[in-house]
Amino acid sequence: MSNTESNAAQEFLARIHHLAQTALERYGLSRETILTAINHSENVTFRVEDPISGSLTILRVHRVGYHSFEGIRSELLWMDALRREAGVETPEVIPARDGSLIQILRSSELRGARHAVMFQFLPGREPGEDDLRASFERLGTVTAKMHLHAKAWRRPGGFVRQRWDYETMLGARPIWGRWQDGLGVDGARIRILERLSETIKRRLHAYGTAPERFGLIHADLRLANLLIEDDRTKVIDFDDCGFSWHLYDLGAALSFIEHRADVPELVEAWTRGYRKVTTLAPEEAREIPTFIMLRRLLLVAWIGSHSETELARQQGVSFTEITCHLAEDYLRRLA
Repeated sequence: MSNTESNAAQEFLARIHHLAQTALERYGLSRETILTAINHSENVTFRVEDPISGSLTILRVHRVGYHSFEGIRSELLWMDALRREAGVETPEVIPARDGSLIQILRSSELRGARHAVMFQFLPGREPGEDDLRASFERLGTVTAKMHLHAKAWRRPGGFVRQRWDYETMLGARPIWGRWQDGLGVDGARIRILERLSETIKRRLHAYGTAPERFGLIHADLRLANLLIEDDRTKVIDFDDCGFSWHLYDLGAALSFIEHRADVPELVEAWTRGYRKVTTLAPEEAREIPTFIMLRRLLLVAWIGSHSETELARQQGVSFTEITCHLAEDYLRRLA
């Protein structure tokens, strides 16, 4: 990352920080409140500490154009329903003083209005590397609970979330940009990744979108979005939730670690946890490698279109190189 790009990124975050500060009064927080940026990917998320009241919350400031007001409202409705009806712990939304759940923030320093939501701070820790198989089994169990709820849930009127299918991931209408514009995608890499994309397309078409296989999912349900407190499992960051294949949640669980030698053991642990709650047919399980590679190629696109983020900078061109190696192995087995 050049000095110019680094300076631009720091300037952008400073402007978002200033924008976030303008929201604090709406929640009755004191002027001494401390905002600390803790994540910048699609959105910018802040830890919000008010030393006067002693409150600790999380403020999410949305990027422009990713979700509509109704889309964000729909996300919050599902989170609330999961907490009330399925026993899945999710952060409660904290209303502003006027009772509204979604704020609209504007600044002369930034293009376009931005939505913001304040969440309850959930105590807990992200699952560590000490026992990944146990963590993936826990992840599979909570994922199954969410899928079961979504299948039975009568969605409220006006519910709208994006659809994660081939066309919106790797095809003509990519939400996260074209994989062809990923870092280092050129020459021989394009050819192998084109074969990968076409094979995924063919296999997904054969797999189908029947309701028992395709529905409302979290779509980013990896260990980074779990919090563990004793025997309690809490789920955060529903920003990408939408309609897709249920097994895409497993592909997302393996984000950035698809190359690890223990992936088969992690998949087995996830499916074992999943089957504690609901069924997973053998013919569905056989297609798991396709969903792993679907997510992997989608991340090539994400890194290319989010090069300003720290995560994208960490992965770089090497992520594309490793994706090609994974693609070759997948194509040898399933093309």
